Amino acid sequence: MTDRRLLPANGRVAAAHLKGQVEATAFVEGTPARIAVAVADLWRSPGGRRDRQLLLGDAVTVYERYEGFAYVQAAKDDYVGYVAEGDLGPADPAPTHWVAVPGSQAYPEPDMKVPQVMDLSFGAQVSVMTHQPKFFETADGYYIPKPHLWPIDKRFADPVTAAQLMFGAPYLWGGNTARGIDCSGLVQGALLAAGIKAPADSDQQEVLGHEIPDAEPLMRGDLLFWKGHVAMVVDPDVILHANAHHMAVAYEPLDKAILRIEAQGDGPVTHRRRLG
Repeated sequence: MTDRRLLPANGRVAAAHLKGQVEATAFVEGTPARIAVAVADLWRSPGGRRDRQLLLGDAVTVYERYEGFAYVQAAKDDYVGYVAEGDLGPADPAPTHWVAVPGSQAYPEPDMKVPQVMDLSFGAQVSVMTHQPKFFETADGYYIPKPHLWPIDKRFADPVTAAQLMFGAPYLWGGNTARGIDCSGLVQGALLAAGIKAPADSDQQEVLGHEIPDAEPLMRGDLLFWKGHVAMVVDPDVILHANAHHMAVAYEPLDKAILRIEAQGDGPVTHRRRLG
């Protein structure tokens, strides 16, 4: 494997299982950790370009701590990069619930009128310790409204319904939250919410499912790809996608989108994929 996004090796360190395959000063097993902040940017290099974002509770393997940064690999999609070292917390306890609404808040006490201590994103994971009348108390001592959390094994039956929760979210390159999201972040988040393992970037997502013949009608949940872009089919005539034209997650008539994207120089549809 040579895709640097999935290869835990940076020259100084590499994952132990890569010994003999890559060059590195040290080969290490890595240590488990979890993201301990609402959203952590995952950088290509320390403090450099953002590739993706990780959410509260996301599991990672830490291969190196270096000058205030940690070199990690995310468990959900094997993506590799750097996060701020302070964004990490212990691997245990494991999450028991996840945020199944576009956003929520964590409070210092079970009272919605006090200032929140953290804004949570769709997909964030927490470990619930106790039940209050209207709140769950987490292992970190935060209180989260009960209607916002689902048990960790409860998932959406339909990824399109999950994606539609992000309608209107602003476009953000490499974003993975309702505060800012890009095309592949929208698709990955929706698929994960439906219990479907999904990679992070659109070119990686092109292998999901199977190719749909051009003559076959599209169905809800199909994925359409252009060079560097992905959209989700809502119905045979409408797609939902995070895009720089609207600078938001937007619905768009399929035929209009195809013509617009090609006219702006980004070419025709390259793949039509169906999951399952």
